[in-house]
Amino acid sequence: MTDFNKMSRRDFFTVTGKAGLATIAAGAVGVNFGMVQVAEAAVGKSKVSPFRFAILTDAHLFSHADHKFDAMLEKAVADCNKAKPDFVLYCGDIAQNGTADQLDKGKKILSKLTMPLKVIPGEHDWYLDMGAAWRGHFGPQNWSFDHKGVHFIGMNSILVKDFWTGAGMTPLERMGVMEMLESPLAGPWGVQAEQLDWLKKDVKKLASDTPIVVFTHSPLWDYYPRWNFQTSDAPEIREILSKFVRVMSFHGHVHQTVYNKIGNMGSVGTMSTSWPWPYPPVKQAYPEHQQLRADPGNFEDGMGSQLIDLESDFAGKMLYKPFAESLTPTMKNGFKI
Repeated sequence: MTDFNKMSRRDFFTVTGKAGLATIAAGAVGVNFGMVQVAEAAVGKSKVSPFRFAILTDAHLFSHADHKFDAMLEKAVADCNKAKPDFVLYCGDIAQNGTADQLDKGKKILSKLTMPLKVIPGEHDWYLDMGAAWRGHFGPQNWSFDHKGVHFIGMNSILVKDFWTGAGMTPLERMGVMEMLESPLAGPWGVQAEQLDWLKKDVKKLASDTPIVVFTHSPLWDYYPRWNFQTSDAPEIREILSKFVRVMSFHGHVHQTVYNKIGNMGSVGTMSTSWPWPYPPVKQAYPEHQQLRADPGNFEDGMGSQLIDLESDFAGKMLYKPFAESLTPTMKNGFKI
């Protein structure tokens, strides 16, 4: 378990821009700077020293040299370096096809960060070689660490049962199936039994007032299963974490701003640096947290960043900073969750 408590806190200036400031009072959080999300944390009864961290996700880098997605991730990294958070967490899909050169490119760009980085995988990173190249670059698929009173957890949520061996698929064919938004063959994703057991052991000795922040690639709620906007064993994860007063959950994959709350867990989706997905045809419990439909004539629209400062009671302020104007008036002016 890594402990970042010895790191010095850097000054962090509020990022100004087209977006407004938002206050999060109930514990959801995330910040996307060019797809970077920066956050400040602190919490409940447990004494926490306020701090900020950043989140990056879904760069989907291609093998082509000087692809436009490269520049977007570089822009996000530069924004993050200006913000100077304590550390950065990446929520998956660095690569588009999981090839070594794409992951190499991603690691090279992310190495320009001036603060520590922790990474979890997405399906586009994993299924060409079952995570071999990804692990070689970024380490274990799940991890936890403590920082200034907050317990952080990262897990691989895109694991599926073996559908490829019996079908005689090549690694490239397997990757092709997992790249599909509505994959008919892969079945639902999850963290699976081994990681659930790891999670139980990881939090077993933690006091119930310990502030928890958990990171997965896919949402820990049934947002839109048809697009794999869900995690099959999310109910089990929520049950394991139900003893805690409050849990913040951050995820990538959906390429859009979205919020949900179930019990003690608030979940926040993040914008990407690659492209924005349209919202699926389902009613949102928190429609005021949806961004505007992206302008197809502006390839930067629908992507950007969110800055969050969490206070010692786990409340906080959120600032959205999109690359281009894509926020509703409510989001521009700020909101409480």
